[in-house]
Amino acid sequence: MKKTAWYVIAATLVSVAAVLWGTPAPAASKDTVKLAYVEWACATASTNLVKAVLEEKLHKKVEILPVSAAAMWQAVASGDVDGMVTAWLPVTHGNYLKKVKDKIVNLGVIIRGAKIGLVVPDYVTIDSIADLEGAKDKFNGKIIGIDPGAGIMSKTEAAIKDYGLKGYKLVEGSDATMTAALADAVKHKKWIVITGWTPHWMFGRFHLKYLKDPKGVFGGDETIDAIVRKGLKEDKPEVYAFLSKYKLSMSDLQALMAANKENGKPYENAKKFIAEHPKLVDSWL
Repeated sequence: MKKTAWYVIAATLVSVAAVLWGTPAPAASKDTVKLAYVEWACATASTNLVKAVLEEKLHKKVEILPVSAAAMWQAVASGDVDGMVTAWLPVTHGNYLKKVKDKIVNLGVIIRGAKIGLVVPDYVTIDSIADLEGAKDKFNGKIIGIDPGAGIMSKTEAAIKDYGLKGYKLVEGSDATMTAALADAVKHKKWIVITGWTPHWMFGRFHLKYLKDPKGVFGGDETIDAIVRKGLKEDKPEVYAFLSKYKLSMSDLQALMAANKENGKPYENAKKFIAEHPKLVDSWL
């Protein structure tokens, strides 16, 4: 790589750090709404929908910032962004919440019935995490994961320990690399176990099942909540009011995610969703 390219990369990293951590940039601007999210399919769909409503209906300028899960929570707590709409509670992001609970405001549930766990194609003949140890050769001793900062990854590490899966390695990656590995395995009818969650478009694309979790490592049903920084109600009352009313059904979010997977245009799909669901959008405003 040319030397000048390194300067460009360094400058970009400094700019991103300034946006997220406030050095030297100030906290979230009154003129711009800043939202943090992780580049998961569900978070991308929901965050772009919020951006579209704020821009198209409330005429706000919006920046959405892709970060890790830990950075997302810290950015809201520090006031460097205004909020997020992808807090998985009480289990997946429970540890993040504990660290910053006095520095944020939870505006309530957006989605109910969310779930995390270990997922396999339905042709795989085991049904429980407890059965993985006896089938490690079939899975090549690998559990295909996502980004290392995700709550589901720490829960999977705990599952490996609690279920005595000594022959397994948790493979780090991303939502995209995980689903690519899944698609390839399904195409060739190979055994694969992944870190999975609902809502996700892959459940509409492939025939999948969650492995039973008798030890309850991954918890039960979860909610996806809206979390904002303290002071947002006073600084940006319209934004605060909208986010406090923003609710989605699982089917609506899954449909939006499927559209994004189909054409890779989350903001355009969000605008289309707004046009097709005027009563729902009005209820948020």
